[in-house]
Amino acid sequence: MPAAVVIGAGIGGLSAGIALRRAGWDVTVLERAERLKPVGSGLAIAANALRALDTLGLGDRVRALSRVQGRLGIRRPDGRWLAHTTVDRAQRKFDDLVVLLARATLVDLLAETLGADALRLGVTVTGVDAATGVVRTDGGEHAADLVVAADGIRSATRRALFPGHPGPVYAGVTAWRGMVPWDGGPLPSTETWGRGRVFGAHLLAGDVVYFYATDLSPEGAVHGDEREELLRRFGGWHEPIPSLLAAVRPERIVRNDVHAFATPLPAYHRGRVALLGDAAHPMTPNLGQGACQAIEDAVVLAHAVGEGLAHAVGEGPAHAAGEGGGLAAYSAARLERTSAIMRRSTAVCRATKLRNPVAVSLREAGMALGTRLSSDLMLRSMREVLEWTPPRRAASGRGPAARA
Repeated sequence: MPAAVVIGAGIGGLSAGIALRRAGWDVTVLERAERLKPVGSGLAIAANALRALDTLGLGDRVRALSRVQGRLGIRRPDGRWLAHTTVDRAQRKFDDLVVLLARATLVDLLAETLGADALRLGVTVTGVDAATGVVRTDGGEHAADLVVAADGIRSATRRALFPGHPGPVYAGVTAWRGMVPWDGGPLPSTETWGRGRVFGAHLLAGDVVYFYATDLSPEGAVHGDEREELLRRFGGWHEPIPSLLAAVRPERIVRNDVHAFATPLPAYHRGRVALLGDAAHPMTPNLGQGACQAIEDAVVLAHAVGEGLAHAVGEGPAHAAGEGGGLAAYSAARLERTSAIMRRSTAVCRATKLRNPVAVSLREAGMALGTRLSSDLMLRSMREVLEWTPPRRAASGRGPAARA
């Protein structure tokens, strides 16, 4: 049985481990943390990622764990809608939902599906030999036919494989995230755009609101009290923003500067090593596609190396996965798509950073006009992202089409 070592037990790494196990690989996932403690609060799983999860047998379980909202869109700080649509429209257009859930919920589900026998916690990777597939750790070595580096935006594996690449750069904004109990009834999923500032709020299962906010900030700025800082910046915006900020516990607020690639990598593999998720294509969060693209990566990778094995009779799994085999096909399949999504996300980030009153007014007028001319403007703008389907998608017994 071919052996794969996955570095990192985030959403991308766990998804890759599941996909490879289902494809017949002996998988070991290495994670330096002593326990899985997902960074972040909530996330959206869009139709493209749900289709990928369907191939892992998890799509319906994620749909069942998620909160599906009716109306979603973009508002002004005074509450007026600039652009909006509904989940029902999205489902009709893309034959699936856009679902919201806690990041920890998804990580727990993925870890459970992977199996405790494949997961090694508290293991620090100290080096990877791309030519031989040997992974060195603080506890010894692991030999692999395939190494999957899902070690995040600061990936040490990526730096070793592509030492000349500039790496992620600061996007010019800092981001806050938090979770707040909610007993106020239905809540539309919204982003509110102001002058250089964004505030998003989404109701999750269990009557909890996940919120996030971004604002222009010098890189590395330090704030004494993050809740007071948020109230100072957003406390005068429309409800429920002030109420959410007043209710959140300060220790539940997470803040980090936003970094992303300005320059794509030339490939997502070297030798026997594949890069996946934020290790391969870190992007700003503006399209909500970071986790979704990592899940796509996982199922495409498993398919590509599986195809490589099928066509490498007598050559062995390492040859099938490595240079000229399945990993070359993986890079070819993922590089153009993820680079385009990175660029689009960065463009949206730039639009949210506008502070000049004239520029902001023009931005708002354009969004409002576009919505009046087409009620499906938001959906059409995301068509190329959301209509993606995984390779050899099996419709039987999976996804909404099979349930109809």
